[in-house]
Amino acid sequence: MRLDRYDVKILQILQHNGRITKSHLADAINLSVSPCWERVRKLESAGVIEGYGARINQELLVKCTAVLVEVALKQHHAEAFRRFESYIAECTAVTECYATGGGVDYILKVQTEDIDQYQRLIDSWLEADLGIERYFTYIVTKTIKRDEPALNLSPHLLR
Repeated sequence: MRLDRYDVKILQILQHNGRITKSHLADAINLSVSPCWERVRKLESAGVIEGYGARINQELLVKCTAVLVEVALKQHHAEAFRRFESYIAECTAVTECYATGGGVDYILKVQTEDIDQYQRLIDSWLEADLGIERYFTYIVTKTIKRDEPALNLSPHLLR
């Protein structure tokens, strides 16, 4: 999908303020409301805009321990990766999972009530025989920054 400067500006604005009104968005990009809204709908239907939501400060609502986990698998073939990834995709305690290059295969963010619950989760993974060779646990002691990445749509980066 080719984006022009209006589309880029719409995306930048919506990334920071998903609750902006149609008229304020149109004013901000110097278009009338109808063409502006048609562009938003086009970006939504193309999957560029995946959805809208609120960032919830979970720490104010529930007791939660965040843990970062590095996982290395025993085997490195497609079926081993598929098995691990499909299992992790269904695990609600895993809030983020990234396949990585280098010394580990995956980095996960896990959120549990406490360390005991985290250890029970890891034990269940090991019992499920997901092919984990080793894992390293890093307890999050303080969140320094938690933002979505800024949208960088420089013209030379656009497809």
